[in-house]
Amino acid sequence: MHTELTASRLLAWRLAVFAIFTASGLSIATWASRVPSIKAALDIDNSAIGLLLLGMGAASILGLSSASVIAARMGTRRGMLAVMLVLATGLALIGVGTDVVPALPLVLVGLALFGFGNGALDVMMNVDGAAIEVEVGKTILPLFHAFFSFGTVIGAGIGAAAAGARIDVFPHTVTIAIAIVAIAVISFVYVPQRTFGAPDDAPSGWRDRLATALSAWREPRTYVLGIVMLGMAFAEGGANDWMALGVSEDHGGGPALGAVALTVFSVAMTVFRVLGGPLVDRFGRVTTLRVLAATATIGILLFILAPNMPLVFVGAALWGAGASLGFPLGMSAAADDPARAAARVSAAATIGYVAFLCGPPILGVISDRIGLLNTLYIIVALVAASGFASAAAKPLPGTRGTSR
Repeated sequence: MHTELTASRLLAWRLAVFAIFTASGLSIATWASRVPSIKAALDIDNSAIGLLLLGMGAASILGLSSASVIAARMGTRRGMLAVMLVLATGLALIGVGTDVVPALPLVLVGLALFGFGNGALDVMMNVDGAAIEVEVGKTILPLFHAFFSFGTVIGAGIGAAAAGARIDVFPHTVTIAIAIVAIAVISFVYVPQRTFGAPDDAPSGWRDRLATALSAWREPRTYVLGIVMLGMAFAEGGANDWMALGVSEDHGGGPALGAVALTVFSVAMTVFRVLGGPLVDRFGRVTTLRVLAATATIGILLFILAPNMPLVFVGAALWGAGASLGFPLGMSAAADDPARAAARVSAAATIGYVAFLCGPPILGVISDRIGLLNTLYIIVALVAASGFASAAAKPLPGTRGTSR
C-alpha cells in the first residue's frame, strides 16, 4: 500500500469500490434485460444469441487473463478506470448495432469490448474488495457483491420500464454508458494507488509482482474453491442471460414480465448478500453454502416446472437467494491469508467468471435442441455439485478466517 490509510481514506475507498461494484451490476443487467428486445430487433434465434454470448465470453476470458498484467503494470486504481471506459464504450455500441445501424457484427464488437472490460474489472474490483476486507477485519465481501446486485436490480428495473414503454435499446444503453463513465471518473479519485499481487516484502518490480500474482494457479486449493464458485457463478450467469427470455417465451409472459422476473431474482440475491456477513459469522461458510445450494436447486427446479407465473416468480426468488453467496464467500476464502490475498483472489475470480460468462452461451446452443427450460437442468446439477464441494471454503488454520 503506497498511501497511509486513515479512517476517512478507508471509508472513501470502501464507498468508491461499492460504487464500482454497482456500476458493474448495472451494466450487466442493462444488457441482460434487453436481450428479448435485441433478439426481436435483429430477428435472430437463440443460437445467434448464444453465439453473441460466446463472443462476449471469449473477450471476457481475455479480460480476465489480462487483468493481472494490467493491475501489475498500472495498479488497480488506474486499471479499473481504463477498463470501465472500455466496457461503457462497448455498451453504447450494442445500442448502436441494434437500432442506429442494425447489424449483428456491430453488436458483437460492442459485446467484445463490453466483455473484455467487465472481465478485467471483475478481477480488479474483487482484489480491492478483498484488500478492504483485510483492512477492516470483517466478512464484508458479500456486502460488496450486494452492491453488484443493487446495480443489477437498478439495471433490471430500468430495463423492465424501458421494455414496457417500448423505448429503443440505443438511448437506453447510451444513457447507462454515460452513467458508468461518471462513476468511473469519480471513483478514481478515492481509490488508493496500490502494489498489486505481492506481499509487502516481495520484490517491487512489476514483473515480480505479476509472477507472485500468478503463483496461486499452482495451489490445489485454488481449484477446489473453483468448483464451489463454478456452480453458483453458472447459476448467476445463467439467470442474467436467460431468465428474461425463459419467462418471455417459454412461460409466455412477454418481454416486460421477463424483465420483472430478472428483477425479482436480483432483489432476492441482493437481500441475501446484505445479510451474508452476519449469516457467515453465525453459522460458518460451509453450512451457509450448503443450505443456499439446496435453496438454489429448489428454486431452479420450481422455475422450470412452475405451471403459473406467480410460482415462476417464487422460483426466481429462491434461485437468486440460493446463488447469492457462493461467489463472494469463495473470494473471502481465497483471501484468508492477507499476505497472498491478491494473488489467490485473482485466480479464484478468474475461475468463477469463466463459468459466469462462458457457461450461459453454451446453454443457448443446447437450448435450440432440447428447449431452454430443459437446458436449465444443467445448472441444477452444477449447483448441487457446488454444495457438495463447499467444505473447501473452510477457513485456513492460523489465518483471520478461523473465527468464521
